[in-house]
Amino acid sequence: MKNVLDFIAEAGMLKRVKRSGWWMVGVPFEENVASHSFRCAVIGYVLAKMEGTDPYKVLIMTLFNDIHEARINDSHKVAHRYIDVRSAEKKAFADQVENLDDKIKGDLDACRKEHDTQETPESLVARDADILECLIQAKEYVDLKFSNAEKFFKKAPDHLKTKSAVELWKQAQEWDSNKWWENLGQFDR
Repeated sequence: MKNVLDFIAEAGMLKRVKRSGWWMVGVPFEENVASHSFRCAVIGYVLAKMEGTDPYKVLIMTLFNDIHEARINDSHKVAHRYIDVRSAEKKAFADQVENLDDKIKGDLDACRKEHDTQETPESLVARDADILECLIQAKEYVDLKFSNAEKFFKKAPDHLKTKSAVELWKQAQEWDSNKWWENLGQFDR
């Protein structure tokens, strides 16, 4: 049980790890990795349903995709030029799950390997959820007048693979992310 509690505490560290790409473009209140992972899982679930894939597998892949960042931090793309981040991510993840119950470890290992190979519909959906979450976050920052976040719009959309993710991004470009709540406070008496 102690190993499970330690794993849960380590996952909680993601609430303190800032997403580094946003401070690279000057956003002064960047999100943390836990926030990204949560919405990535929500998007993953929605995409899995839209694409007809297994939402459980997608949820596991999206929830645990960045757990290694509790140990090695979030690295922006400039850092990837100088550091073998992929190898560090794999080692950190392997160490994180090493002492967990075999059922938990086996499930997480299998989902991680499947995600990394990008050969199944679920792994493609999970990757698209990650990319789409970053794009939507960038759109929200742009809508808040942090125009440098538009830099994420240049290459990231080209990596979307599923029809549903491509369509959501297409719609999001014309969407005002600040208006979703405006009519919720209005009601008849």
